[in-house]
This record gives sequence, C-alpha cells and structure tokens, in this order.
Amino acid sequence: MRSRSMVVAGVLLAIALPAGASAESPQGVVMVRDLSLALATTIAQGALEHCRAQNFKIGVSVVDRGGHVLISMRDDGTAHHVIELAERKAYTARIFRQTTREFVERIINNPRSQGLKDTKGALASFGGVPIKVGEETIGGVGVSGAPGGQNDEACAAAGIAKAADQLK
Repeated sequence: MRSRSMVVAGVLLAIALPAGASAESPQGVVMVRDLSLALATTIAQGALEHCRAQNFKIGVSVVDRGGHVLISMRDDGTAHHVIELAERKAYTARIFRQTTREFVERIINNPRSQGLKDTKGALASFGGVPIKVGEETIGGVGVSGAPGGQNDEACAAAGIAKAADQLK
C-alpha cells in the first residue's frame, strides 16, 4: 500500500511540474533587473560632468546587463578612438563584475588569469566600473580620455554616484 501511495505521489508531482521545471521556478520565465536608457543617460552625463569640472575631455559609454551599449557620448574636441575604448572598458567591467583596475591587477597577479585579457571585446585598462544593485551587476560604465586611468575611473564612479538613489 505504501509503495502504491508513493507511485501516485510521483505521478501527481510529474503532472504538476512541466518537463525541465523545478519547484523553485515553475514558470520558465526569468525576471532580471536591467538598466533603462534614462538611467544609463544619467550615469553617462554624470561621468561627463565630473570630467568637465576638471577640464578633462572624455568619451563615456554605458552597457546593460548583457554588455550591449545603451549610450555613448564623446565630448567636443575629443579624439574619436575614446568611444571604442570607453565601450570596451564598460563591457569588461560588466562581464567580469569588477572595475577594470581590478581586472588589470587580476591579470598581473594571477598567471592563471592571463588568458582573460584575450576575451573578445575586453580591455585591460583602467576606467571601467560595474553598475550594481546590491551585489548584482546590471551594467557597466567606461570612460576614456582623461589623463591617467585613475581619472577615467573616478569619472565613471562619479557617474554611478549621480544615479545612486536609483540603484537600490
């Protein structure tokens, strides 16, 4: 009798859960946080304003959780290549979920990480900062053109700080 009850319970469970579904996620649809264009624009403008206040001419790019560019801006008089570099820094910060400064240090200090620098689209150069809600990385911002990578990173961080109230 007990084994029959277990068989019935198993059949009922198999009917209740579609193939491939688990008890935790019965819908098969994953809900994720992502950046809006408006929020990406606020972050990019914050980075640009911070750099302008120091007389730095920069390019800035913001990518979403998938690493896709939402917005790129290049200040007047800035070299054309800064946009490509800013996009790659933003992408690197997003996919590795760390600043590009930390990424550079990781490559230098851990020989097993050397191959990561060859990831398509990645750039081992200071100036990229991940955009996070708590511990979840939902995007990245990259800045290029300020004198020295630490200034690029400071401008990127200032852009995120401008939108901090929306990243909760």
